[in-house]
Amino acid sequence: MTAGTFTMYTTPWCGYCHRLKSQLDREGITFDIVDIEQQPEAASIVESANNGNQTVPTLVFADGTAQTNPSIAQVKAKLAELAG
Repeated sequence: MTAGTFTMYTTPWCGYCHRLKSQLDREGITFDIVDIEQQPEAASIVESANNGNQTVPTLVFADGTAQTNPSIAQVKAKLAELAG
């Protein structure tokens, strides 16, 4: 993973995921997306970031930190922090 990028863990039925994805797309922010229903092993990453819960969207950044259901402003602030 390169600096300033992140992975968004999601499910197809998650409205919050769809909203955040469209906001990120509008901002031109690139990211990887992983459907935890299609890749069940990825659910453990989500659970470890959320005290055992499969809460989506969960974003995991290049520095290993995670955000759960963040606003677009929170994502942009984190990316700015990582860009240093």
